[in-house]
Amino acid sequence: MVSTIGFREWTAMMMGAIAQVKSAHPFLSELDCACGDGDHGTTMLRAATRLEKCLAQNQSENMQSLLTDIAWALLGLDGGATGPLLGSFFLGVSEAVGLRNALDAQSLAQVFEAGLAALQKQSKAQEGDKTVFDALVPAVKAMRQAADRGLPPLDTLRTGAVAAQEGAARTKDFVARIGRAKYLGEKTLGIQDPGATSVSLLFKGFNEGLEKMVQIDQEGQH
Repeated sequence: MVSTIGFREWTAMMMGAIAQVKSAHPFLSELDCACGDGDHGTTMLRAATRLEKCLAQNQSENMQSLLTDIAWALLGLDGGATGPLLGSFFLGVSEAVGLRNALDAQSLAQVFEAGLAALQKQSKAQEGDKTVFDALVPAVKAMRQAADRGLPPLDTLRTGAVAAQEGAARTKDFVARIGRAKYLGEKTLGIQDPGATSVSLLFKGFNEGLEKMVQIDQEGQH
């Protein structure tokens, strides 16, 4: 049972996210071929490699330090808007974490809300525009609702992951209204947005990474 999220938990969450991106990057590029320039999977794979390096190099055991490193690793990524958007999100999370070394479910929801707010300052996109926001907004809202219901951090994350996946799937019904894909108009119908799909993979990874850590801990106690 995880009652709080600290440095070790964030590391496990990020490792889970990296694993998801690594296994799904061909699918992300396939989606991007349909309504982009086909390199989203490659960009996300480069992001995952940067994040791996980041985790290996950060031995601070300080949550804010780790999240700031993650943010700057992503902000420095070339290849379209992906790096700057995800980097802005993690920078917002990092600033909200501040000097705390542990987050309960309420605080976890709050720092994710801060990440979303930071991202919204960087982009004019709204929910329904067929972008990362279509997965991120529902995920963060679901985490807030779960935390307010008194669910523990792992369940709060799991709820966010389900909402992100559902949000990404809904983008099939939307026409792209922003970015390069907007020029394709109706042709983008029926295709899941690669950016929203990436966000859903990150959330799935956060949840699975944390679950794996809990499982290893439980096995170690027997």
